[in-house]
Amino acid sequence: MIFRETSLPGVQIIRVEELGDVRGFFARIWCEHEFGKHGLAARMVQASVSYNKKRGTLRGMHYQTHPSEEARLVRCIRGAAFAAVVDLRPHSPAFLQSLSETLSAAEHTAIYVPAGCALGFQTLEDETEILYQMSTFYTPEYARGFRWDDPVFGLHWPEDERTILERDRSYPDFDKGLVADLQHHPL
Repeated sequence: MIFRETSLPGVQIIRVEELGDVRGFFARIWCEHEFGKHGLAARMVQASVSYNKKRGTLRGMHYQTHPSEEARLVRCIRGAAFAAVVDLRPHSPAFLQSLSETLSAAEHTAIYVPAGCALGFQTLEDETEILYQMSTFYTPEYARGFRWDDPVFGLHWPEDERTILERDRSYPDFDKGLVADLQHHPL
């Protein structure tokens, strides 16, 4: 696997290293040892898939609070998506900064999102599937979110007709008080 650091501490873009022959290729997409060498949470306890029928489907911005913060490895396994990450870790040098990356099944790209960061994505193609691996079990009572287009973060989402669940559409604007529960998590 090829790891590329980003402007947010701990957020990494990961591409497969293809071992190809006449049949196609073989590639590792997860290795506890390699992730650990890069200082990333190496224990994943749950995996989920998000199937999205239409281009323009937007999910986010989501995170979990203490004591259930989760690191996520997010990979596009079909289609393509614009992924956005916001650093909500109060002690991070990148606190409240954001970044975006295109994840593509054709490019075999994934993004590692550490605990204490919010994640959202918008599909760029119909029939897009996103595979999540999480370091902590999903715990609804610790699930939080804020509005995907909150002006505090200045995210530049793709222009498209959007399909958004009412829950995501009605999240409040960001409030620093919302992240108080994340202060327990070190960088």
